[in-house]
Amino acid sequence: MRARLAAGLLVAGLAALLLDCYSPGRSAPPPSAARVRRPPAPEPAPGAEAARLFWIAQVSDIHISRFQDPKRVLDFEKFCSETINIIQPALVLVTGDLTDAKTKDKLGSEQIEVEWHTYQSVLKRSRVMEKTKWIDIKGNHDSFNIPHLKSAQNYYRKYSGWRKDGSFHYIHSTPFGNYSFICLDATLSPGPKRPYNFFGILNTNHMEELSSMAAESRHSNQTIWFGHYPTSTIISPSPGIRTLMSSATAYLCGHLHTLGGLMPVLHSRHPHGTLELELGDWMDNRRYRLLAFDHDLLSFVDLHFEEWPAVLITNPKSLLYSSPAHEALTKILHSTHIRILAFSPDFITLVKVSIDGVHLGDAHHVSGPLYVLKWNPQNYSEGFHHIDVTVQDAAGKSSTQGHMFAMGENLSLKFGFLSSFILLTDHYILARLLFGVTVAVQIFLLLVFRYLQKPTLKGPPGLVMSTSFSLHVLSKTNTFYYSVLILSLYTVLGPWFVGEVIDGQIGACFSFGVFVGGHFLQGSLTFVVGILQMVFFNLPLMAYLCWCLLLRCQGLSFHSHIYQVRCFWAVPAHLAMALLLTWQLYSCYFLQRTYGTLAFFFSPMKTWLVVLTLVLIWRTWTLSTSELRTYIVEMKNCQSS
Repeated sequence: MRARLAAGLLVAGLAALLLDCYSPGRSAPPPSAARVRRPPAPEPAPGAEAARLFWIAQVSDIHISRFQDPKRVLDFEKFCSETINIIQPALVLVTGDLTDAKTKDKLGSEQIEVEWHTYQSVLKRSRVMEKTKWIDIKGNHDSFNIPHLKSAQNYYRKYSGWRKDGSFHYIHSTPFGNYSFICLDATLSPGPKRPYNFFGILNTNHMEELSSMAAESRHSNQTIWFGHYPTSTIISPSPGIRTLMSSATAYLCGHLHTLGGLMPVLHSRHPHGTLELELGDWMDNRRYRLLAFDHDLLSFVDLHFEEWPAVLITNPKSLLYSSPAHEALTKILHSTHIRILAFSPDFITLVKVSIDGVHLGDAHHVSGPLYVLKWNPQNYSEGFHHIDVTVQDAAGKSSTQGHMFAMGENLSLKFGFLSSFILLTDHYILARLLFGVTVAVQIFLLLVFRYLQKPTLKGPPGLVMSTSFSLHVLSKTNTFYYSVLILSLYTVLGPWFVGEVIDGQIGACFSFGVFVGGHFLQGSLTFVVGILQMVFFNLPLMAYLCWCLLLRCQGLSFHSHIYQVRCFWAVPAHLAMALLLTWQLYSCYFLQRTYGTLAFFFSPMKTWLVVLTLVLIWRTWTLSTSELRTYIVEMKNCQSS
């Protein structure tokens, strides 16, 4: 009883901790933020002049493809020529996956030179690199099937705008200060074929290099980190990548593609106060981002291509995206004007501002895209307030942007639990843990019933008793016990396949990582694949074998059980196993298309397992009655009692 109570308290404590860390709501700032010494009333604060202001753009996951969606390229060229002309950003960050690098059937992966040539042609025809600073970095797709960075297959070095592998520190200089932009390159080298470079990896040397860049950036007004992978999909040694970027205001990334539309907004904040802002993809969603530093306060808005007017409120900035650890937020309280950036291909005719539903007036144009409206921030110095800005242009289009703001020191907002869980959890650690648990559960059941003298047959006949008895039979029968036990152990320890992980380079894939080209790439997605293998094949296979053996102990054969077992049990059971076996066969086909014929034949976890499965199922129905006599007697005794 005490053990159950302690376990319950532990679970409740963990749940409370998770909810406190991730759940949305209003609360005081975290202790780490509260300890930050804020500067005295800063000067100058946002006013009516077009000063101390610049803006940048971000686009991610373009996926230029030779085979898919030609309009993707046409729209991207229009973005580079027309949209960039309208917005005129000081800098454009393209955060990876410039090309798709997948074969026509979407199963294989390779660098396709025509895709890179298309990307370069767009840059040249649009002359976008003459209009702005264009920084494009690699994503995991841009690293598929590349044996090393100096390989001729590394087309990024030949066709991209930036053409520099690795992390780097770019300083944007303005009359009012310097701004640091640190690129975090976690792409794999060598770069295996898909899917085993979904996670990025940083080694100790990478971390030291990035730490040096972070130290250099402390002399800048503000620092932005950017990369392709969210931090939750980056493997990094202690102290961890989030700690290294703790002095940055924000980390910009892509990669997750709004999770297929399930999470159109993926934003959160690190424990040290750094914002993590994943941007939806260009590939399917035509998303891009506009960011601005206005008197060193960062504001941003995520936009859809060709939806005009584009509106960004820079003062007062959003409370949710405020960072007391990195921004002098008291500037808002000392500001004299509400400030708005408005962009449209047509003339802006109206910029209407309201706070808490009360119309304050129409902002007037200063210069460029900047519109301002005089206000008294002291009227809003307490509590939460909501600002809305509606912009109309001469073409009759209108757009409204709004957010919550506040100027009290003890007020804050938290991000949603799900987005924070996705961005702040180290998923490779979670996957490793879950994989270990699923394997341990199967091995534990086998060992317990192997050395348990008799099955638990107490209580009325039912699912629990039948499960216990069938596990007893399977664990006591050497053929099935050793087959399932070795399968479980092999899933953890043995190579799943040996094949061309990179064209021309033989590698081996294990649950804990991939060996290729003399390098070891730590396990990440391999653990996820291992979980799927355990949950959708290994464990169901054991359950199916138990069920077949239970029928045999009831005196039924393969033919007789079809007529004597209720159809709503027998047919779904066989159908489910057939579907799982079909999935396993498809995995073999996927392996062959991805890593070649060698991988198909040298794949104990896929091809060989199909053969083993068929042999084990055949064996359950061909065991002689004499081999099952002891268990048949136990079953009869159980039924009679």
